Amino acid sequence: MQYRHLGRSGLQVSELSFGSWVTFHNQADVDAAYEMMAAARDYGVNFFDNAEVYAGGRSEEVMGAALKKLGWRRSSYVVSTKFFWGLHDGVNERNTLNRKRLIEAMNGSLKRFDLDYIDLIFCHRPDPATPIEETVWAMHNLIEWGKAIYWGTSEWSAAEIVAAIEVAEKHHLHKPVMEQPHYNMLVREKFEKEYARLFNDYGYGSTTWSPLASGLLTGKYNDGIPADSRGALKGYEWLREALTNPDSLSKVKKLQPIADELGVTMAQMAIGWCLKNPNVSTVITGASRVSQVHDNMKALDAAAKLTPEVMTQIDDVLGNNPNKE
Repeated sequence: MQYRHLGRSGLQVSELSFGSWVTFHNQADVDAAYEMMAAARDYGVNFFDNAEVYAGGRSEEVMGAALKKLGWRRSSYVVSTKFFWGLHDGVNERNTLNRKRLIEAMNGSLKRFDLDYIDLIFCHRPDPATPIEETVWAMHNLIEWGKAIYWGTSEWSAAEIVAAIEVAEKHHLHKPVMEQPHYNMLVREKFEKEYARLFNDYGYGSTTWSPLASGLLTGKYNDGIPADSRGALKGYEWLREALTNPDSLSKVKKLQPIADELGVTMAQMAIGWCLKNPNVSTVITGASRVSQVHDNMKALDAAAKLTPEVMTQIDDVLGNNPNKE
C-alpha cells in the first residue's frame, strides 16, 4: 500500500480506503464489519469512510462498535463522517448546513461512534439556503473545539468550494481541504474538468467514491440485476436505471477483453484506473464480505499494469475523456 497526502495537507491516507455506504447495518453487522475492516487494515488501509445518513445513523454505530472491538491505537487510523441530510424531519434537522445542525450533527456522530473526535468531516451536499460564511465558521469551530481535525465538501461545485476557501482565508479560518466526489470510468466530467482549478491552484484533496459505479463496472449487471446485488436492495430503486443503461453496459462488455489480457478482474481494473489519476488522494472501496475486500485490494497490482498504452485503449472504449475535443 502506498500513501498519498490529502491534497496539500500534511495528512497521509492509504491510496485505497474502505467505506461503509450501503453495507454496514444493511448487509453487514458488527462482526462482519470487524472482519472486513481487519482485512483492509492488513493491506495497509488507514482510512475508513462513513456518513451520518448511512443506514439512518446505524452505520456509524456499527463502525464504532467494530473499532472498539478491533482495539486499534486511535492515532493509527483516519475515520470520516458527513453531514447534511440529517436523521429527522424537523425544519432545522434535515437538508441544511446551518450552524445549529452542524454542531448537533457532530455531537450525534461522536456519540454513535463512541469516539472523542472525527478526523475528517464533510459537508455532504451544498446548502444554497445557508450562507457559506455561516457554514465555514461552524466547521472551523468544530475543528477548534477538537471535535474534528480537517473538514471538506462532497459534491459541491468548484465555484462553491472556491467561495468557501475565500471566506476562510478572509477570516483566517480552517479552510476545507478535500472533496468527496463521484468518480469512475463512466463519471469523469466534474472531477477531471470542473475541479482542475481546485487541484492546480488550491491543492485540494479528494476521497473519491463509487469507483465501480455501484457494481456496474464489475460486469455483474451485464445480464440483469442479480437478486443478491445492491441493485435489488429495497430503498435503492433509484440505482436501477443507471445499472441497466444500455450504453454503459456496452462499454463494460468492450472493456472486459482488456481486463482479461491484463489478467485482472473488471473491478480491479476499474479501481486501478481511478488510482492512475494523480489528483485522487484515495479511492474509497466497499464490500459486503471479506472476499470482496481481498479482491478489491488486488487493484493495487492492476494499477501497475495500466501503462499509458492500456490507458489509451480504455479511453478509446469509454469515449468520454472530458479533456479531448
